[in-house]
Amino acid sequence: MATANKNLSTYDKNKIPNAKDLRFGIVVSEWNGEITGALCSGAKETLLDCGALPENILVWDVPGSFELTFGCKKMMDTQKVDAVIAIGSVIRGETSHFDFVCSATAQGIKDLNVAYDIPVIFCVLTDDNLQQAKDRSGGKHGNKGTEAAIAAIQMAVLGR
Repeated sequence: MATANKNLSTYDKNKIPNAKDLRFGIVVSEWNGEITGALCSGAKETLLDCGALPENILVWDVPGSFELTFGCKKMMDTQKVDAVIAIGSVIRGETSHFDFVCSATAQGIKDLNVAYDIPVIFCVLTDDNLQQAKDRSGGKHGNKGTEAAIAAIQMAVLGR
């Protein structure tokens, strides 16, 4: 569990491999766009800060988090990428729909990681309310997009 008021998105650039020669895909859910847009911005800024070239960051939109698995699969099948970041935000509502979407999305991303030699980074917030999502997409707990970008760089290097 995240510590209250602690930003978890700081990193030491000297400990991260240079991403200059890597190509990244980012698949972003349009649902809860304020949150996913902030996560995507955090991921892109971090990739660039760590040496990735702008032309080596490919961003695709999909309607919702459930569609992330197909979007990531399609990207891996049709584009030359070293890692893919799946970005989504699911906020609990009054029905069990939240549980089904979260479970299916996590399972789908896991399945891609088992089936492909390209790492897919799970950057899907599963929060109880909008404030929690804001806190994790650039708020008091940092930006999970930043953390996902660091993981993508590390896993892309491992995959080579």
